[in-house]
Amino acid sequence: MPVEPQDVTISDVAYTCTISISCATILDHMDWLDPEKVELVPEDGWILEPIQVTFYEGESVFNVLQRTCKQQGIHMEFENTPMYNSAYIEGIHNLYEFDCGELSGWMYKVNEWFPNYGCSRYQLQDGDVICWEYTCDLGIDVGGYRATGG
Repeated sequence: MPVEPQDVTISDVAYTCTISISCATILDHMDWLDPEKVELVPEDGWILEPIQVTFYEGESVFNVLQRTCKQQGIHMEFENTPMYNSAYIEGIHNLYEFDCGELSGWMYKVNEWFPNYGCSRYQLQDGDVICWEYTCDLGIDVGGYRATGG
């Protein structure tokens, strides 16, 4: 169930989760990619291979993404969308929505499930596996058709 960020209390109980960031789908659609962005795409598609990180009880997928990107020196840009009461991820590693076609952008899944709500409303549990994936085709190419991104 999604939670509203303003209702969450973050405790000092520490848990671990796994996070990764992949843009591998772009490798199949290099001809769609903004030519200025080609050099940003890693040869194997991994911006961040899966790593285990610590988070605190009550934190969201967004909290973990933001902190991990900061620690790893990975660029990340988001906007707050009041309509969805959530942060929307616009760009990671300087790859933005629409950079690889009009249906492209960032999506996330947790334990192989693509939530249909924003990442700052997804409260993590101990041991969760978060995957951020760039889709070039509204999620079809990553197995999460039309879950709304970010």
